[in-house]
Amino acid sequence: MPADSKQRPVYVISVAAELVDMHPQTLRLYERKGLIRPGRSSGKTRLYSERDIEHLREIRRLTQELGVNLAGVEEVMRLQRELDDLQGEFEAEIERLEDELRERAAPPALPAPDGKVDPKDRPVYVISIAAELVDMHPQTLRLYERKQLIRPGRSSGKTRLYSERDIEHLREIRRLTQELGVNLAGVEEIMRLRHKLEAARARMEGNVRRLQQDISDRMTSWRALPGAKPDARQQERNEDTDGGGDDEDSP
Repeated sequence: MPADSKQRPVYVISVAAELVDMHPQTLRLYERKGLIRPGRSSGKTRLYSERDIEHLREIRRLTQELGVNLAGVEEVMRLQRELDDLQGEFEAEIERLEDELRERAAPPALPAPDGKVDPKDRPVYVISIAAELVDMHPQTLRLYERKQLIRPGRSSGKTRLYSERDIEHLREIRRLTQELGVNLAGVEEIMRLRHKLEAARARMEGNVRRLQQDISDRMTSWRALPGAKPDARQQERNEDTDGGGDDEDSP
């Protein structure tokens, strides 16, 4: 797969700082914090890519427009890197499956398509139990729902029901606010990225399963064509069967 042109390091620090309207020293600070990871030339000069420029603009938006502290920015950028990595993994997997289809290789075994909901997403806890599990007041959970930081399910009687994944998200919100001091604007950004990352993973897994099924269907159709050559193992079994018959009929 050709390298993403956005990842190619091309800008020296003075040009990168001008592009994002920051002081070069600010870029060095963000690098020390691990928020940005510029490349290096053979002479060890910092070189920034288009992707780095996008990340620096996002950092500026978070800090200047939303007032998110650096601890919150670190969480956002970590999740953004995970999304970037996931996109790369997905593209690599698509290419691998396309190569497999072209080569008519045998497809891997598929899990049984049972259509079951992930147990972690099953809404089971009423708000009082959920609040106790995460050591919060129920009113706090309602606030987080209004802010769309958490999305509980509803029973047929409209009672809020929280899943194990909701509990995980609430614990993460508590960690961000209480341990890292991230404000709610920062938490909103972080949780938005978490939801996006989880949705992207689910889409990737679904797309990979569909591609694998497509390969399986194509291979089945190919083997069913008239004159299709049997695979090596089937050919050996046929030869063994033919050989056994000749011995039994021998005088």
